[in-house]
Amino acid sequence: MAWYAAVPQPLIVFIGVCEVLGGVGLILPAMTRVEPKLTPLAAVGLTLTMVLAAGFHITRGEYALVPANLLLGGVAAFIVVGRWRLRPIAPAPIATSRVLKSLAVLVALALLTFAPTWYTMTNVQF
Repeated sequence: MAWYAAVPQPLIVFIGVCEVLGGVGLILPAMTRVEPKLTPLAAVGLTLTMVLAAGFHITRGEYALVPANLLLGGVAAFIVVGRWRLRPIAPAPIATSRVLKSLAVLVALALLTFAPTWYTMTNVQF
């Protein structure tokens, strides 16, 4: 994508880490029921990220990338409304089964997100 050349690599890595942590924030608090109010807050952060990304692409004239930003931001906004107002998740004591499921989700996220990114960043010439 052309915008990679206009942005310093540390900023790209920072954005990627923020988005992955936002995804973890959408899943784990709801799954473990430990501090489930963090789920809509993570969704707010992801919504803001997508709105800012859409604005960035509009200022650069990359209009083909804006619909994906708006779609992802809309999904995150839907989660905000759903988890804050319509169907909030009640906190519960920590259970071993939920902790094990959460660890499995974290391992899957690490394998599916960080491993391909690491491989691309270390082995592919741009």
